[in-house]
Amino acid sequence: MTLDPVLARVDENLDEALDRLLALLRIPSISTDPAYKGDCDKAADWLVADLQSIGFDASKRPTPGHPMVVAHYDGEGPHVLFYGHYDVQPVDPLNLWDNDPFDPQIEETPAGKVIRGRGSSDDKGQLMTFVEACRAWKAVHGTLPCKITMFFEGEEESGSPSLTPFMEENRDELTADIALICDTGLYDEKTPSIVTQLRGLLGEELTITGPDKDLHSGMYGGLAMNPARVLAKVIAALHDDTGRITIPDFYEGVPELSNELAAAWDDLRFDEKAFLGEVGLSIPAGEEGRRPLEMIWSRPTCEVNGMTSGYTGDGFKTVLPSKASAKISFRLVGTQDPHAIRENFRKMVEDMIPADCSVAWAEHGASPAGQMTTTHPAFDQARQALSDEWPNAAAYVGCGGSIPIAGYFKDILDMDAMLIGFGKDDDQIHSPNEKYDLSSFHKGIRSWVRILDGMTG
Repeated sequence: MTLDPVLARVDENLDEALDRLLALLRIPSISTDPAYKGDCDKAADWLVADLQSIGFDASKRPTPGHPMVVAHYDGEGPHVLFYGHYDVQPVDPLNLWDNDPFDPQIEETPAGKVIRGRGSSDDKGQLMTFVEACRAWKAVHGTLPCKITMFFEGEEESGSPSLTPFMEENRDELTADIALICDTGLYDEKTPSIVTQLRGLLGEELTITGPDKDLHSGMYGGLAMNPARVLAKVIAALHDDTGRITIPDFYEGVPELSNELAAAWDDLRFDEKAFLGEVGLSIPAGEEGRRPLEMIWSRPTCEVNGMTSGYTGDGFKTVLPSKASAKISFRLVGTQDPHAIRENFRKMVEDMIPADCSVAWAEHGASPAGQMTTTHPAFDQARQALSDEWPNAAAYVGCGGSIPIAGYFKDILDMDAMLIGFGKDDDQIHSPNEKYDLSSFHKGIRSWVRILDGMTG
């Protein structure tokens, strides 16, 4: 069989694959911080060299921001495009890391070995599962089983400002039969998943200004309007007592969960108490009367991501602040229009601002939800391949996160996208001490080998 020797090669060369991943993880490719621009270039160069070493025609492509990496292998059979991102989130707060986030370590834990370091799960470890699958296949058979394009982005963690212009300018080069994305996770440690729906994302930042300077709260408190108080009123008004979001027309385009999908999700036996218990919580929040999986996969949200006002240093300062700011994000579903929601949200807030205060806005992206059809034969082929590798059969699932690239593939390149990943809920992506299970990395490589075999067999 063509498959068995490739899987054996993956197993035999896992240590070498791990060494390559650790080398990539040592590059601090933080895309949102200009101080790391050179490191983002270095990560792109590393990937170009690595892909060239296994026979890809790979190059670094400039953009107004961080570069793209594009690579081609002209094999026989179907044409697949694989997408991942090499940039990572900032590491703050650094004091909560047990070790240097860019000095990755293999650690023993009660649950098994993990790869600890920024980007290990999101997304360098995931990205390299596919690269290593190609490397193993090429080493055994001297060629790859199909035509493959690699497309690696360097701005995913900073809003992807260069992505859609690059895709539009390079439409013909990037278009394939189907796109593969590895930036999601397992349903549980024994159950792989294929994501078929993603929530969209809208980000808004508001700054309310009252007095033209910070004031002494004894001299002015009670008479002068406090913008922190105005902000608190705005935030408190965003949800009613049942958890519904109160922005006018917010639920326009939100579909009800179908009976078929509800039954399929119920069969997954999601344990919300265990899920919340892992982060020190126990009581589900959100809209009353909704299934827990429904709330994180197919219902929209409005969340406060950060608030700043007044004195926040050590000790105490009796100040009446001049400004109060908040960052608020919305996860969107169905056909919700992020631009209409932005307009309605801003109007709602502006109507609540006192006459002698003002509000200024900064937007942070707006992308609609994504719904993947499963009619392309690659979905059944991948589902069977994953089921052959993992203890439990693969499940079609939703995802509470937002991966706009899936929608861009459809809208710009007219391609279906298949989202398959091997992360876990406890990987602490975007947080201190991020990790990726060694088993996820190993079985992720084996999974892609099986998927390539299934799609081309």
